[in-house]
Amino acid sequence: MSPDIAIYGVVMLAALAFFGWSCYRRFHLITLGKAENRFNEIGRRIGSMLLYAFGQRRVVSRPFGFNHFVLFWCFMILLLANTEFLFNGLFPDYISLSRLPEVAHYALAFIFDIVSLLALLAVCVAIIRRLAFPPSYIEARSPDSFVILSLVAVLMLAFFGLHAAEIAHGLEEAARYMPVSSFIAHTVLAGLPLVTLAIIAALFWWIHALALLAFLNYLPYSKHMHIMTAIPNCFFRSMEKVTTQPREEFKKGSTFGTGQVDQFSWKGLFDSYSCTECGRCSDVCPATATGKMLNPRLVIHDIKINLLHNGPQLAGGGNLDGTLPLIGDGHEGSVAEEAIWACTTCGACMEVCPVFIEHVPRIVDMRRNLVEMKAKFPHELLSLFENMEQRSNPWGIAPGDRAKWASELDVKPFEAGKTEYLFYVGCYGAFDARSRRVSAAVTTILNQAGISWGILGKEELCCGDSLRRLGNEYVFDQMVKANTKLFSDKRVKKIITQCPHCFSTLKNDYRQYNVQLEVVHHTEFIARLLRDKRLNLNGTIELGNIVFHDSCYLGRYNLDFEAPRAAIEIVTGRKPLEMRHHRENSFCCGAGGGRMWLEESTPEKINQVRTEEALEQNPSSICVCCPYCMTMFEDGLKDKGALGSVNVLDLAEIVDKAIQ
Repeated sequence: MSPDIAIYGVVMLAALAFFGWSCYRRFHLITLGKAENRFNEIGRRIGSMLLYAFGQRRVVSRPFGFNHFVLFWCFMILLLANTEFLFNGLFPDYISLSRLPEVAHYALAFIFDIVSLLALLAVCVAIIRRLAFPPSYIEARSPDSFVILSLVAVLMLAFFGLHAAEIAHGLEEAARYMPVSSFIAHTVLAGLPLVTLAIIAALFWWIHALALLAFLNYLPYSKHMHIMTAIPNCFFRSMEKVTTQPREEFKKGSTFGTGQVDQFSWKGLFDSYSCTECGRCSDVCPATATGKMLNPRLVIHDIKINLLHNGPQLAGGGNLDGTLPLIGDGHEGSVAEEAIWACTTCGACMEVCPVFIEHVPRIVDMRRNLVEMKAKFPHELLSLFENMEQRSNPWGIAPGDRAKWASELDVKPFEAGKTEYLFYVGCYGAFDARSRRVSAAVTTILNQAGISWGILGKEELCCGDSLRRLGNEYVFDQMVKANTKLFSDKRVKKIITQCPHCFSTLKNDYRQYNVQLEVVHHTEFIARLLRDKRLNLNGTIELGNIVFHDSCYLGRYNLDFEAPRAAIEIVTGRKPLEMRHHRENSFCCGAGGGRMWLEESTPEKINQVRTEEALEQNPSSICVCCPYCMTMFEDGLKDKGALGSVNVLDLAEIVDKAIQ
């Protein structure tokens, strides 16, 4: 059944022209972003795109993701059918599946018929879920979602109406290979006059055509723009774990951080178009879970809205005075300062995002602008920044006190060219009374294993982790340069760290300064010593139920999950208990991203939520591998009145007990 070609031609060309204009309006704004190379390693990128975009690997990691998997592949398969449909209306004698060999024609007819049914069922499941079982972490009943789902449903129903009418009319050659359409033809449309069938076919043809063109033109203006951008965004993903932020260059006249939307990289802007608004990032965010203003999904959404609002003026070289600020009061299109400072940089949002959006670097970009360009930051950070700059530690303690923890222990200074490993103690391990006990335990372990190691003592400087996560890139840059010179002068090649934040910073961030170091966290080093039987254990020790907590910067950022668990099993004879959120899905203690130095503004605290999760396992001890986590858990246990009945132990302390 063919339409009036002249009328349809005008409608189709007008719709395609409007679609092209809409896409241009949207996508040329991406060019406002700063340059960033995402065109390297083409082979790996193609493989990643096939696995994560077409294979939907992260999507199907959750049960309902299978429904999206079905919809995605129905869309991809029906893309061929719908393309043929659009151009067949203009050129019916030249573009038609019926011109294919019979085997191909009949096979495609069968596939399109079955896939259309699957798509309709998937749409029904999605609508029922949104109406009856709405997830708490998305706007399940947003009009935008129902518009798209309704258009997809109309397309499928129109497909069946059109082909059922043609089958009942006797015009469809592939009728016996289209079971769903044939069933409708032989039941609903059976016995109708040919004239009526022709009218029905023409009606459904136009419904299908108009719904398809409406769907196409609605995409650039809806959240479902990700249909066009998600696949390339998987191609442009970071091919390395996102563990750090780009380095800034401090030149006269430069601006720092991101204070307006065109100061993001083009990939940061493309991320905002690619967000599916599935809400998975919000669901795992510890700040969102505890009632903070931060919602990672809305941060990305606000970047997109800001780009669409300010982009045309920026593209024309206009002044943004009086327009929508990127950092503001939290209205749509403007990210609230409170939300920016609430982030713990735990990376959980990036871990679950199906299309590899990089939330944390965007937030740190905005922190940099607030700190370096506007000197606007929480008042608690003023003393931190001053202490770091003047005395290279968060508390402003005299640098000469850095080695006091080792005064009564068998600890030697690092000697250039003689000592193999530098034990980089870190600020917490040197100054905090509780963490000093962990430093002592590491000392015992290294000495018994016969490792050649030493410390820098009062010469040691802070690595600068908190400064970088908090956006004070200038002071961080100065610290890195000072540490780089120190390591070079001392000929340091191998480093053992006690703190995952020191570990990740020295291992990942310092590479931007061409610092070549072999950095290992003490959990990995201890596990290696145990595995190689270099420690003399007094058999296994009984410590009751040990529940293990994955530090974000050790686990999620640097994928060290097995070493601490293996060490615990060797020492205690049994595997540690696991919390509900563990390994890649671990829940932050609340201290990362510089939040260690800030008070929480909501009644519900992140460390309390994580402590409650640990207590669900009825543990005797909570094992951690991070001084920040140690502090947060001990504070959480105090709040719950459980400190004393439940201990918090670093892995080094557990192993130390086994070798004494």
